[in-house]
Formats: sequence, structure tokens, C-alpha cells
Amino acid sequence: MKKLVLPFTLVAIIVGLYEQSKAKPNIYILCITIVIFMYGVMRLSAKTPSKNQEEKEEDHVE
Repeated sequence: MKKLVLPFTLVAIIVGLYEQSKAKPNIYILCITIVIFMYGVMRLSAKTPSKNQEEKEEDHVE
């Protein structure tokens, strides 16, 4: 599942941009791609440790 987040996010971006370039974009497809994109960004950013978290871990070690 972890390896599928990035490809799904990229596909959602491509589909969303393609759909938006049409004369009459389908609003449901745009909403679905936005939800998939936001979910993907949330999952990818969860892997990145925060700066404050690292400082707290260093304080507990000392």
C-alpha cells in the first residue's frame, strides 16, 4: 500500500489537470481527483518527521 500512494497521487494530478483543460470539465471527476490528491499528500507527509519531533527526541536522550 505504501508504494502505491505516490503513483495514485501522480495519476490523480494528471487526470485532474487533463479534466480541467476541457471545455466542460466534469465536476465529479475533479472532486474525486482532489480527494485522492489530498489523501496522497497526507500519507506522504506523514512519513516526514517534524523538526519539533526530532528536538524532543534529542532532549529525552540527554
